[in-house]
Amino acid sequence: MFDKIKSDMVKALKEKDKIRLSVIRMIKAAIDKERIDKKIEITDEVVIDVLAKELKTREESKTEFMKASRSDLVEQLDKEIEIIKEYLPEPLSEEEIDNIINDAISEIDATSIKDMGKVMKLITPKIKGRCDMKEVSNKIKTKLS
Repeated sequence: MFDKIKSDMVKALKEKDKIRLSVIRMIKAAIDKERIDKKIEITDEVVIDVLAKELKTREESKTEFMKASRSDLVEQLDKEIEIIKEYLPEPLSEEEIDNIINDAISEIDATSIKDMGKVMKLITPKIKGRCDMKEVSNKIKTKLS
């Protein structure tokens, strides 16, 4: 996945696509920072984590810019969000999320909210970057209550 980002950066440079180039450079810099800060190897999971963080940051900024009626900045962020989403895995449907949660609850034999950490630990690798983790957390709380 990281190799694809690097090759797309070269492609954007050759095509003089300034917006795509700046977003891909930002992604690459964030991935490199993560690798250096945590002293880890770059894996697809690390790349997905970084992309998910960057996407969330931009979506939050977009909301604030919409409140401030800054349509020029909202438009810029829409383009950036679109480019970031190209590198993320396909999002999960509500039904798929529910099935993963139900499977994890039955596998662990979770019965109360005290088991939430175990459930989250089991499902996080399967769904990270493919859906909103806050939404998943709320669904688990509802099912375990």
